[in-house]
This record gives sequence, structure tokens and C-alpha cells, in this order.
Amino acid sequence: MTSSGERAAYWRVPGLALEAMGARFEHYAYPVHAHDTYSFGVTDDGAQSFTCRGERHVSAAGLVMAFNPDDPHDGQSAVHHGYRYRMLHIGEDLVRDVLADATPGPGPGHAELPLFDAPVVDDPALTRAVARLHSAVVKDASRLVVEERLTAAVLSLTREAATKPAPLPTGRAGRPGRVDLASMGRARCLLRRRFAENISADELARVAGCSRFTLYRGFRAAYGFAPSDYQRDLRLRRARALLAEGVTPSTAAVEAGFADQAHLTRWFTRTYGVTPAAYRTAHGAARRESLTARPRRL
Repeated sequence: MTSSGERAAYWRVPGLALEAMGARFEHYAYPVHAHDTYSFGVTDDGAQSFTCRGERHVSAAGLVMAFNPDDPHDGQSAVHHGYRYRMLHIGEDLVRDVLADATPGPGPGHAELPLFDAPVVDDPALTRAVARLHSAVVKDASRLVVEERLTAAVLSLTREAATKPAPLPTGRAGRPGRVDLASMGRARCLLRRRFAENISADELARVAGCSRFTLYRGFRAAYGFAPSDYQRDLRLRRARALLAEGVTPSTAAVEAGFADQAHLTRWFTRTYGVTPAAYRTAHGAARRESLTARPRRL
């Protein structure tokens, strides 16, 4: 949908029951409808008014909307200048899979699904978790990034906002127990060999011989990186080496595993403080100076 003041777009993650939506509405009003997924949203600007479970609610900027599957609701602007928001639709089986992976139990499918009785939640940490997952989907981030942020968002929502939460891991966040360094080492070796590929968390966990959740916590404890951050760092190192050899930024981006040149430029500049093009130019000048200064043979 695109018109003056009315815009909406959708993105999907191949192979996952995960969809993102972003919209800016002034006059458009949703009729009563429901989704067969969990739906979590963040209002970025303005305010949205909607009826859910017989009551009227307002989601202003910074608040999280949380709908259970099959929750009937409508929606329209609550302010004259309209509102802007982003939404995630996550399948029930995907939520169950995340929870089952992160909690001990008898096997797949054991996790109890959470329920949310407050359609609007005021919690900055949840807002950040939902926004980070949405950003990963929209920007076509690597599979590891999407799956790590999916786990973080589902666990945060379940822990902080659900009225019937699934059992969650105990212990202080970020302080896992004993780390199996051999398992984490196998995962790191795989990333080193295939850093340019779009490796999934499932494949990495299989190599490590543990759950995805254990992998996230253990890898960070062992190496100081989340697996996705380590993969990106390896890609940046490769791109940097290629640029130093005179390879163009566009070619370096492809060979190092980045989605495109813009993706490489964003992370290269953030990490090294200089654009890929400037780094390549500096190395080219250094090579020319070295050749000029080389003594002649007599």
C-alpha cells in the first residue's frame, strides 16, 4: 500500500515463520481482524488506537503491542498527524521451538506457549528487543543474526510480559555455567572455514553438539563474541585483506560474504573508522610509494 500519508511494506524470512511489517498511516483504519501468529509491534511515532478483547487501548511512541494468535483487533490513528509503527508476526511453532531450545524438557514441543493479557506493554528493554529483530529482518541480516535476535526477543517477551510464561532458564543472564570449550571450538572452526556462507544456528549447534541457546551463551563466554558477531568480524578481516590487495569494495563485499557494498561500508566504517574505498586508496598510495622508493639496480 502506497499513497500520500499511507504506506506499508512487508518482509519475510525464507524458511522461518517470521514476517516483518512497517507502516505509516494517517487516515487508514483497520477493520476487525486476527492473525494466526503471535504479533509484536513497536510504535515509533504518533499513537495508534485499537480495540482488543473488548477494551480500547492506545499504543504511543516507544510502547510494545503484544497480540496472541487469533486475538481480534482493529486499528487507527489516535492523533491527527497519524502514526508510524513496525510489526513482527511469529508463528506459534517457531515460538515453541525457541522456548524448547532454551529450556530443559522431555523433547521437542514440550514448551508451554505464553499468553499476553496486556496488548500494550511499557518496557524499554522489550522495545529494543522487538526493534532489533525487526531491523534484522528488514535489512536481510545473516541467518545467525536473525536467529539470535529472535531468541532474545521471544525470551524477553516471555520473561517480562507474558501472564502465562513458559519455563525459562534459571541463573543470571549472561553468566552461563560450565562452558564446554571443545564444543565451542568446533563451532568456531566451522565459522572460520565457512564465514562467507549464510550458516544457520541449527547447523552451528549441531556441530557443537548442544542447543542453540547453549551455543549463544557458551560462545560468548568462551570468545567474547556472539556467533553472528564473530562471523561478521571474520568477514571484515577478509574484506580488509582484499582491499589492501587493491580489490574493489564491491568485489570485496561479495567475496567476504556481505549482502552488498553498502552493507560492507556500514560495518567497515563503524569498525575501523574509515570507508572501504578510503582504506583501499591508502594502501594503493602506500604500494606506489614503496615502488618509487625501491632502489634501482645498477
